[in-house]
Amino acid sequence: MDLGIKGKRALVAASSKGLGLGCATALAEAGCDLVMNARGAEALDTVAAAIRAAHGVRVTAVVADVTTPEGRAALLAAAGEVDILVTNAGGPPPGMWADWDRDDFIAALDANMLTPIALMQAVLPGMMDRGWGRVVNITSQSVKAPIPALGLSNAARTGLTGFVAGTARQIADKGIAINNMLPGIHATDRAVMLDKVAAEAQGLSVAQVTAKREASIPVRRYGTAAEFGATCAFLCSQHAGFIVGQNILLDGGANNATI
Repeated sequence: MDLGIKGKRALVAASSKGLGLGCATALAEAGCDLVMNARGAEALDTVAAAIRAAHGVRVTAVVADVTTPEGRAALLAAAGEVDILVTNAGGPPPGMWADWDRDDFIAALDANMLTPIALMQAVLPGMMDRGWGRVVNITSQSVKAPIPALGLSNAARTGLTGFVAGTARQIADKGIAINNMLPGIHATDRAVMLDKVAAEAQGLSVAQVTAKREASIPVRRYGTAAEFGATCAFLCSQHAGFIVGQNILLDGGANNATI
């Protein structure tokens, strides 16, 4: 399928690995020029070069911490006019409700709620002027079904979801579609970290924890960054203009719900 976005300019935050890289790669396959971002220069430069070589698109690599005002300013200055925005940032650490203080919550909100909101506020006016735009926020399945050990993430990402619910509908008539992607367990560094934490807590090996979690998913495996990216590219396509303010769950059927 031709997604109809060849030549569009896409900014993908935190895209040197994992789900962000999956989204950037799929958008490049669709012909989008990319602005990619990460905190580490080496990994970012490596994947940016690989995408340029594989897909023949322009790729601008910006080393910056997108969760800081300075990092966002540098990223947005390099990006220029953006047609497609994919927001993404690593999740806060797991723990128990009594472990966290105000500073922990502020850090989580900054990374997983206020940063994507700031990026949207920066690029939406230009999209509105041009009469077309797509925004995809990578959140988490925890906004549908809270994960007890991820209270910081539950809180921050649910706040972002509420902001998107109203904003998406306010500007839909300008040709802009904003949606959220809610990943379940995917084979990324984040999943490895959480498996290690669970293994230590339960006195099991990482392999045992991984097998246990895979068994809890109806498809009996973790998701891949490539299939996640393909869904992201479709939501950013010309064919997705009637999908507005939705929360797309990609969890292999793990959340047992009718609606």
